[in-house]
Amino acid sequence: MISRRFFLAGSASAVGAVGALAACSSTPSPAATTPSPGDGLISLSELPVGEAAGALTSAGEKIVVSRPAEGTVVAFSAVCPHAGCTVLPDGGVLVCPCHGSTFDAGTGAVTRGPAEAPLAPFAVAIDGDEVVEA
Repeated sequence: MISRRFFLAGSASAVGAVGALAACSSTPSPAATTPSPGDGLISLSELPVGEAAGALTSAGEKIVVSRPAEGTVVAFSAVCPHAGCTVLPDGGVLVCPCHGSTFDAGTGAVTRGPAEAPLAPFAVAIDGDEVVEA
């Protein structure tokens, strides 16, 4: 699988100021590549139940893929609707490092503002051990 991750799953609070600046950047990190359609976004082995991780779509858009339950994956745009910063996964929560908005990783719903709109959904499916664009 081609590496399409643009940030690591885990604690957004551990990212620090450098990570927050990178999260608000409009370009993915140098390690991220934009693969062809049909390539996996992330393998299930890299995405434990209850966690989320960032990925890039075949169009180069930043998304967050979440695994709220065994056999279930969902994805959302990683762009915060408040000010356009990139949200970061923190377990079952997605955190905007720019202004503190939080979103439910399983639904994309706002759990704390200032954002008022949910994250935009992105269609994904499971294909074997891979999460793919649907």
